[in-house]
Amino acid sequence: MTFVFATNNNNKIKEIRSLLGNEFSIITLEEAGIDIDIPEPHDTLEENAREKSTVIFNMTGKNSFSEDTGLEIDALNGEPGVLSARYAGEQKSAPDNIDKVLRLMEGKTGRSARFRTVISLIIDGAEHQFEGVAEGEILHERKGGEGFGYDPIFQPLGGSKSFAEMELSEKNQYSHRAKAFKKLITFLQQQHGKS
Repeated sequence: MTFVFATNNNNKIKEIRSLLGNEFSIITLEEAGIDIDIPEPHDTLEENAREKSTVIFNMTGKNSFSEDTGLEIDALNGEPGVLSARYAGEQKSAPDNIDKVLRLMEGKTGRSARFRTVISLIIDGAEHQFEGVAEGEILHERKGGEGFGYDPIFQPLGGSKSFAEMELSEKNQYSHRAKAFKKLITFLQQQHGKS
């Protein structure tokens, strides 16, 4: 089975491909010849994910999925949340976003946070959503050079390293995106009689 993955983010594509078995494959927007930046106008991850998968399904007529991910920091009342990619501005700069979080977190003792991913899958015209959550905490400084986004300042619960200090295979043991994607794969296997 092949799906169009509604993203232009090569890091996300790499993560998802590392989780796929042989029975499923994805086509990126670039591979599908689609060059658009799909707006994320909504104030929930669920609605933004649905917006992206619906746009691509309507454009291609093919089974499609998308995901929207937010970092939710308790001490910042759940921010940056749905604004995670553009927290420090429309330039969508990960270093700027991290700087802003570290600045706002100065002097705060409670550092609990979570990454939350919502995947929207449209298959045979019907939408299904899957959520994955990685609980953890915000570090006081950047650690590691792997990963992307907020990975250098997020340490998952039960882990001793930031996401940016982990190889992809290790990150996938904790990752919000991996958890959501595993639910999607289980759903597809059950729906379509795959073993």
